[in-house]
Amino acid sequence: FISIFASFNGIVVGDIVLFFYFMDFNKRVHELLNEALAEQPTLFLVDISIDLASHIRVVLDGDVGVTLEQCMQVSRHIEHNLDREEHDFSLEVGSAGAAAPLMQPRQYKKHVGRILKIITNSDEELKGTLTATDNQMIALQWKAREPKPVGKGKHTVTKDVKVSYAEIKKAIVQIQFNK
Repeated sequence: FISIFASFNGIVVGDIVLFFYFMDFNKRVHELLNEALAEQPTLFLVDISIDLASHIRVVLDGDVGVTLEQCMQVSRHIEHNLDREEHDFSLEVGSAGAAAPLMQPRQYKKHVGRILKIITNSDEELKGTLTATDNQMIALQWKAREPKPVGKGKHTVTKDVKVSYAEIKKAIVQIQFNK
């Protein structure tokens, strides 16, 4: 692929050609990914990145997890429909790991009943059991020790809080091992 380095009003034409070529490639990858995901409705996209070296990285999740077979099917659909003679690329398709932050509202549903650590946009840290989720927000619950309203000492109270997805900077499922 040839880049032309003629200048037009201070803009390098070669850079413009590269930009539009990259944008077409990027668009085609997204189209192929959407086709592959349409064939597997329990899967959804968590993240995709395509760098200037044409390294494509796709992170998937599923309503009931993601299998290796499903990742391979998505990878094959993308790879078999792109022409390596036209555009050299590398492709990596994987699942969001157990310790990866939750990035999409759809990811929260399968974690109801588990403990989440949330960092809000105001840097407040919340840690509790995910009790509910919908399209707008999540609900967390935890127990805390607080001073008694009357007299000395402390008592245990249950705290409930609702947090909108827009308020969440980072959410991580806390992995617990049974003793």
